[in-house]
Amino acid sequence: MTLRIPRERLFQTVAFETGGLIMIAPLYALFMGQGSGETLVLFATLSAAVMVWSPLYNTLFDWADLRLSGRLASERPHRWRIVHALLHEVTTVVVTLPLLIWLGGHSWQAALALDLALTLFYAAYAYLFHLAYDHLRPVTLRHPLVAGSAS
Repeated sequence: MTLRIPRERLFQTVAFETGGLIMIAPLYALFMGQGSGETLVLFATLSAAVMVWSPLYNTLFDWADLRLSGRLASERPHRWRIVHALLHEVTTVVVTLPLLIWLGGHSWQAALALDLALTLFYAAYAYLFHLAYDHLRPVTLRHPLVAGSAS
């Protein structure tokens, strides 16, 4: 059994972030009264930060799931997909909150409220995205995972 190869993980991450940006940036600009330039800088920075975090998080979660249950990510039951999506979004708050304060010009409280709204949106999106992604691009068996080796 294997995990997704790094190239596939990068593709997955870029596809996820691109889809999220296409949906959320126009909504932010509309509701926050921001111009497209400010919105683009803010969300490109948020996206870049999350793109660094996401592959690391997904690999660690997949590795832990494989070690604990012996199953591949594409075989993950819905209950664990929900856990995966929620934990991903909760952990990204640590990364994105300072950026929303600094680049977004929001107070700590406003940035936290915005981050929580983004978290709810992205948690639902992450569940649907990864369900579709695993269906369209399932993990393939490339080589056995040997205990103690890195894949």
